[in-house]
Amino acid sequence: MKAILTICRMELGRVLTLKPAFSVLIVATLIYAAFYPQPYRTEALRHVPIAVVDLDGTDSSRQLARRVDASADVSVAAVFPDQATAEREVYARNLYGVLVIPQYFERELLHNRQSPVALYADASYFLIYQRISGGVAAVARTMGAEVETARLIAAKVDPRIAAAASDPMPLTPVPLFNPQGGYATYILPAAFVLIMQQTLLIGVGLLGTYRNDALKTGPAASIGPIAVVAGKLLAYLILEVLIVPFYLIVVPYLYNIPRLGTPLSIFIFALPFVLAVSALGLIIAGLFRSPLTVQLVSAALGIPFLFLAGFSRPTEAIPPFLHAIAMLLPSTSAINGIVAVSQLGAPLSYVRPAFLTLWILAAVYILIAIALETGRQRRRPSARA
Repeated sequence: MKAILTICRMELGRVLTLKPAFSVLIVATLIYAAFYPQPYRTEALRHVPIAVVDLDGTDSSRQLARRVDASADVSVAAVFPDQATAEREVYARNLYGVLVIPQYFERELLHNRQSPVALYADASYFLIYQRISGGVAAVARTMGAEVETARLIAAKVDPRIAAAASDPMPLTPVPLFNPQGGYATYILPAAFVLIMQQTLLIGVGLLGTYRNDALKTGPAASIGPIAVVAGKLLAYLILEVLIVPFYLIVVPYLYNIPRLGTPLSIFIFALPFVLAVSALGLIIAGLFRSPLTVQLVSAALGIPFLFLAGFSRPTEAIPPFLHAIAMLLPSTSAINGIVAVSQLGAPLSYVRPAFLTLWILAAVYILIAIALETGRQRRRPSARA
């Protein structure tokens, strides 16, 4: 135990004195927490500007345009007399959609016939397209139901029956765990786990590639590989005791992200995640042995890690062989489990598969790290000779 504590103390000292490792493990952690969430603070798109081409010019067409403009998702920024003028504004990216109200719109409604409207929305940005199409469709359905209800009432139908006939299945959506329906609440908890993995992976990799003369001379030179790996892992655990609650409790509180989990359950689930990532960092350091190589490899793997994590692209859409590779990354299981525990308030029994997977990864990576450290110590005498 004394040997483990000795290595732990040495490694914590290197974290604080080795500038590249300190920059990644401490400074980068604070910078990411401060700046990464900023683009998502508005949560959801609101008042996306579109144009209206009113070819009818009646009270009904103007009422439809006013209702679309009054919705939270869409804003009528301009009304044009023809579609060609509106299209030029869309091509210039001043507007993101065109709602075309056809001629004889009101007449068709008064004659109890369908009066379709056309919506041309920019689908190159799916969030904008979703907001425009959803907002206009909701207004059109509501106004259509009101027109049908008024027609039935005029035909001497009981108002309650008329309302039920025009809208027989009214829907009341309840957004669970994301009351604002925002993008930040969805992406930030998962992104924080990925950020913790990347910073810890790079930091541990850098620490393992820079020279540590204390392990080659003096009393620490006789410490075995198991104690060396255990001491380093203990140091990284102590460091993450501050970083994990900062990212999973403090930052979500500051950005008003739902947090239904208890700190104890978050710490318990994060334990195998930190061990697996730290051990993987030791493996990377043992394989590449160069600080520059570790940085280049980690930078190159950042985007693949993002897509394999399963939150920017659905897991069901990832090919099976890529999904199998993704399961070798601690972030894949950690994102599913930590988000469920911290954000959704799920008990640990509900995330048992992800929890066990992280423990298996931690055990395998620790064994590999011990094997690499054993090989390094065996090569040490020959290097002196």
